[in-house]
Amino acid sequence: MEDCIFCKIINKEIPSAIIYEDEKVIAFNDINPVAPVHVLVIPKIHISCINDINSENSKYIEQVYIAIAEVAKIVKVDEAGYRVINNCGEDGGQVVNHLHFHLLGGKHLGSKLVQE
Repeated sequence: MEDCIFCKIINKEIPSAIIYEDEKVIAFNDINPVAPVHVLVIPKIHISCINDINSENSKYIEQVYIAIAEVAKIVKVDEAGYRVINNCGEDGGQVVNHLHFHLLGGKHLGSKLVQE
């Protein structure tokens, strides 16, 4: 999609701090981090959200999860632990309509997603 910011990052039309890249996945630092480590891991094909995963594009999602484990090693949170979050739709907090996974770490995140 030509107006998708993540597609532009994939196509190197917008610069980004790339942490990891292979033929199906790219991972880069979030520009608005909520933790000391906040990396976005995305498939290199445009999938709007998790609802749009199907048998034809699921191989990209398999590779996303393999990449997440590799990225965790690269950013050195694999041993201490990290959280992976996917937001789907407006009520789910999805801001960019390109499937993406947030890898958060670098501090104790606690057991709740929302602090009261």
